[in-house]
Amino acid sequence: MVCFYRKQNAAMNHNNHWLSRWMTHRWKVHPELAHVLVKRKIFTYIAYIIPGIIVYSLLPVLQIIEGESWLDITRRFCVVYMISCILLVFNSLLLLVLDIYNTKDKMRSRPMKGLIQVFQVLLFFIGGIVIVSVLINKSPATLLGGLGASAAVLMLVFKDSILGFVAGVQLSANDMLRIGDWVQLPDGKANGVVQEITLNTVKIQNWDNTISTVPPYTLVNTTFKNWRGMQEGQGRRVDKCIRLDLFSLDFCTIEQWEQVRTRVPLLADYRPSENEMPTNAQLYRMYIGRYLSTHPEVNQNMDLIISQKEPTEYGVPIEVYFFLRNKIWKDYERIQSDIFDHLLVMAKEFHLKLYQYSS
Repeated sequence: MVCFYRKQNAAMNHNNHWLSRWMTHRWKVHPELAHVLVKRKIFTYIAYIIPGIIVYSLLPVLQIIEGESWLDITRRFCVVYMISCILLVFNSLLLLVLDIYNTKDKMRSRPMKGLIQVFQVLLFFIGGIVIVSVLINKSPATLLGGLGASAAVLMLVFKDSILGFVAGVQLSANDMLRIGDWVQLPDGKANGVVQEITLNTVKIQNWDNTISTVPPYTLVNTTFKNWRGMQEGQGRRVDKCIRLDLFSLDFCTIEQWEQVRTRVPLLADYRPSENEMPTNAQLYRMYIGRYLSTHPEVNQNMDLIISQKEPTEYGVPIEVYFFLRNKIWKDYERIQSDIFDHLLVMAKEFHLKLYQYSS
């Protein structure tokens, strides 16, 4: 049995390949479009309609079934069969539109799958109404009128789909989310790359390769961080503090000043104003600024700010704010770690002590 199915699948793949090549050469169809047409089996479903039409037309002529009631029931099932095939054709056309849409590099990041799913729900809902109306020999308008009374039940059943569709429209219209975006949700619910956006879920692959699924309306109703701006920008921000021991801050003596000029080449040309003796923290901040200004990995076209914050019980914070050129996570962490290793070690050259909490 397994060998039979394998041979059948191989024969089907061969036929599909032949049909795709024939469409390309005979009808001058683009190879990718021909492949998608064959993949979605549009012509196959259209061909399925033909037997239903033949049976429906020949039943009264051949008089195979006796009795008007049985003939009527049989013809109704033929109509149901043809409607089902037509639904499959339109469903394949919707999937064809999605496949063509996803082949465009500029469009691939836009959430189109959710909109296609909405049309699929509407298609099969209307198709189901028509099929039921054929089976019970009633007008579809009559059934739709009856469904108006149960609108509340339908709203409850399709609540997630309706909320997801509205949220998807908001996400797309405001360009809040795209496939490939790095997003971070609060409380660590998800932190990774958006893989898929559908009618009911947004699929996020976390950095540990686990998959998180989040309803679209959750992203609209709550705050989340999208790192797309950083990825498309010129650099990735670094914002850290070096905490100094308050009791190590002092004015530099002449001996200390000469020692700093000798041991720290970046400050060799620095001359303080007349009648002014800088503090060791002031010189240290100046050194940090000059060191980062000459570092090849620091983007000099973006903000570089070295500032002293208000002292606290945890020391005197020196905020170091700059941007790295390299935005790749692994390289980013390595480069900023090397920079701060250097800055922490250099603090002792200015007779400064780093604050370290001890209980």
